[in-house]
Amino acid sequence: MQEKPTKGKVIVFGILFFYPLAGVTYQFLHYLLGLRRLGYDPYYVEDSSRWIYDPKINDMSGDASGNISMVLPQLEAHGFGDRWCFRGGYEGGQCYGMSESQLEQLYRDADAFLNVTGAQELREEHLTIKRRIYVESDPFRMQVKVAQGDAGAIEQLAMHDTLFSFGENLGAPDCDTPIERFNWLPTRQPVAMDLWENPFPMQGGAYNTITTWSNKGKNIEYRGDTYYWTKDREFLKYIDLPMCRDVPFEMAVGVDDDARKLLEGNRWRLSSSIGVSESIDRYRHFIQQSRGEFTVARDQYVRPHTGWFSDRTACYLAASRPVITQETGFNKFLPTGKGLFGFTTMDEALAAVDAIESDYEGNCRAARDIAAEYFATEKVVGSLMERAGL
Repeated sequence: MQEKPTKGKVIVFGILFFYPLAGVTYQFLHYLLGLRRLGYDPYYVEDSSRWIYDPKINDMSGDASGNISMVLPQLEAHGFGDRWCFRGGYEGGQCYGMSESQLEQLYRDADAFLNVTGAQELREEHLTIKRRIYVESDPFRMQVKVAQGDAGAIEQLAMHDTLFSFGENLGAPDCDTPIERFNWLPTRQPVAMDLWENPFPMQGGAYNTITTWSNKGKNIEYRGDTYYWTKDREFLKYIDLPMCRDVPFEMAVGVDDDARKLLEGNRWRLSSSIGVSESIDRYRHFIQQSRGEFTVARDQYVRPHTGWFSDRTACYLAASRPVITQETGFNKFLPTGKGLFGFTTMDEALAAVDAIESDYEGNCRAARDIAAEYFATEKVVGSLMERAGL
């Protein structure tokens, strides 16, 4: 039986319905579950003027009904069936879940909100909420905009009273991210450990990841240089990794024919990222049945040494699967060398494969231990709320 909340009502704003794929669903479930387990009364809300991304047509759409049908079973399964609202603030947009009057009452009653990913644009009714917490999942871009005097970015951040970032190294001497006007506090992605108990044996499978190969439109210029958002630039540095070791490597990814030929020519196994991600069970099984994760990070995280760490990668660790991931400065905050390995060169990546293969079960246990100690939702969300004075 669910315990009665002992703390205040907290709204989690995000992109659960906007982008209804499994990795995002888990990202917000982890926050909601963490808040509830800590005694808060959490609600999930999207109240935006932007259209949603519809994976069935691979395009933007004003009809959110299909996305809601994809995500709602998970909210219901975890006890949030009456604690959510989607309101499309665009022409023809509809309100789902709570009624508009219930949503407006929630805004009056709420003690705080977490604007996770910073996706919720704030209006006057949101500013009446007592505490307004910004949780940034993608560091560097917003800090650069502030440093460049971008009025929209500055106004958006100023509407919040406390700012957190997955960039745990922001403000450090070895971090090239500009910090001006605002104080950023470090945080990381929470994980509900019980959702990632792994029934599959510690054997078989490929080192895999779920990723996007090419992104456009989010590169940013800073101090005469371009910092890239797309991941293919980083993967290409390690494209021949599967040729160097006799273990399988796989990407769940969408690519064009030229990229497919290149990847398969270097012995990468390929599967569909949408196919894996449109089902929460398929996504979880893809991770649980892997040998571990091999992945890279975006240039915007790597070059400025932000200390960023992936929410998906945290799920691999929680599923007792070792991780080899491109270093962003996270080794200052997380233990590496068993269960989790950061790399900056091909030699370091290969050495990590060898270390895992020499003691596979030990590395699986270490991965789970790291997740429990550093990513468990009760610890991460509890620390965030405590430091926010909530």
